[in-house]
Amino acid sequence: MLFERQKLLLALVEALGGCASNTDIQKLMFLWTRKVSEPAFDFVPYRFGAFSFTSYADKRKLVERGFLGDDPNTWALTFAGRDAIAKASSVRERAAVFVAKAPVERGDALVALTYRRYPFFATRSEIAAKLFADDPQSLARIKAAQPLPGTPGIVTLGYEGRSLERYLVLLMESGVTLLCDVRRNPVSRRYGFARSTLSKGCENVGIRYVHMPELGIASSERKGLNSQADFDALFETYERESLPAQSDALVIIAQWVKEGHRVALTCFERLPHQCHRHCVAEALERDFGTEFAPDHL
Repeated sequence: MLFERQKLLLALVEALGGCASNTDIQKLMFLWTRKVSEPAFDFVPYRFGAFSFTSYADKRKLVERGFLGDDPNTWALTFAGRDAIAKASSVRERAAVFVAKAPVERGDALVALTYRRYPFFATRSEIAAKLFADDPQSLARIKAAQPLPGTPGIVTLGYEGRSLERYLVLLMESGVTLLCDVRRNPVSRRYGFARSTLSKGCENVGIRYVHMPELGIASSERKGLNSQADFDALFETYERESLPAQSDALVIIAQWVKEGHRVALTCFERLPHQCHRHCVAEALERDFGTEFAPDHL
């Protein structure tokens, strides 16, 4: 069974004649997502502009299942891929309509078009200077869209309900320079949030990643949390029994802030009062001063 977003990818390739380059797929899918209220894919500024890590994870799955060819430079439908998408009339129609109205540019010309329309997504580009060698105004707009490091301090962020790309953009927009993962076990069934993938994603957008498992709570202690009262009882125990033993970790985080970093404490839960990261943040404020008062993203 295919996810809806995977059907979208296959339908887009089909609408483009059954084969397209990596760059064209990324940029056309990006333009498509700008036209819908709930896009199937989110994007980050990357080496060649807007990029979806999730779409590439889906491509690997589609190649494994034989729906796409395994050429690393192209997206090419196989016979199995055509059969898989044949009955998805709605998404095929949407893809065909989009491609019919989409820009005709391809390759570098399409990349340049997306940079001009959405300069934020060109802010980490390795080719913008080359593309716009004779267009200083476009380069100036990209420079102006560059997110700046935020005021040194603490923010907290949970990844629940967020894509990897949207999560990374939130960090960038908030001026975060260092992500501190306070999970005991940094594994996740949600794509992008296992430690290896998350740390690489952070690296790719210029954010340092550090895992501090000593600040985490064992998963066995998190079972059976059905109400806010259950969460509050867990956090009371954590603050009384676990957190006082982690003063060294708190000192390290405080030192990062003193060095100029805007540090994001991260875990799973979207709501800070349902996650122990708020306990860590409050301990930092209590021990090191009001400049450590957290912002919750």
